[in-house]
Amino acid sequence: MKRECGKGEGAKQLALDEPLLRLIDEFRRAQGFDISMYDAAFLRQAIARRIKETGCLSVAAYGGLLCEHRVEAETFEHSLTIAHSEFFRNALTFAILEQRVLPALIARKKQTGCGEIRVWSAGCAAGQEAWSVALLLEELTAATAPVVPYRLFATDRSACDLAYARAGHYSAEAVGNVRSRHLRDFFSLQGEAFVVDSRLRARVDFSIYDLLDEQSLSPDASIYGDFDLILCCNLLFYYRPGIRQQILKKLRRALSPGGYFVTGEVERDSVTTRDGLRPVDVLRTVFQKSI
Repeated sequence: MKRECGKGEGAKQLALDEPLLRLIDEFRRAQGFDISMYDAAFLRQAIARRIKETGCLSVAAYGGLLCEHRVEAETFEHSLTIAHSEFFRNALTFAILEQRVLPALIARKKQTGCGEIRVWSAGCAAGQEAWSVALLLEELTAATAPVVPYRLFATDRSACDLAYARAGHYSAEAVGNVRSRHLRDFFSLQGEAFVVDSRLRARVDFSIYDLLDEQSLSPDASIYGDFDLILCCNLLFYYRPGIRQQILKKLRRALSPGGYFVTGEVERDSVTTRDGLRPVDVLRTVFQKSI
């Protein structure tokens, strides 16, 4: 998923070695971009990859290269935001959504007669997660009477990734996790590309949004937040603990009472009962907000 960026808390607060601290400070001064928000191990890995690619002999030498060459600075910054997403990426989590969470939301809306199901895919990258959820909702809501409406808001900081997501064109390899009946019902084959059906396009809104924006609670397109389901998967673990909690606090506030929150397996331990979220599955990737 896309790693949204915002204000860091300052490199000097990090327990980092001096060369890395110096690189963080130099990069901030030269490029106006604070990378101190990222997890130290993730930063070291990203820097090590670029050192190998550029032939630099040390972190200090690479720091000098970053300050002197704009193209390398842009390449390095992009390396921190490279996204990887798949349709139905975690099969067990999506099984829980399909069999338990989404039916519960549909039943709740039918019982209360209160509006649409509202979903936020935070850090949506190339859109596969958003389309996966929309596909399940389209199938499940179509089987109910009366039909329960839904709206899905998908956000990321990368305009390039969002353009790809909106286009909804995917290779045969990219849709490998999609069931045959879903490919038949919700995609059309155009040349060698599988194209998302217009029914799903009408329900999903893609927009740029920074999860670390302290001036807003939720995407502008959603108007008022109040989401029944929020997905933020494979993103939190790239940040330092303080930044993770900052993001979690925002997402929790945007979640409606009784709403569900989904995260990735590698970051599930970042979510605790102190956040007002209780796990609803043994995997502890799906949580529900206290009512």
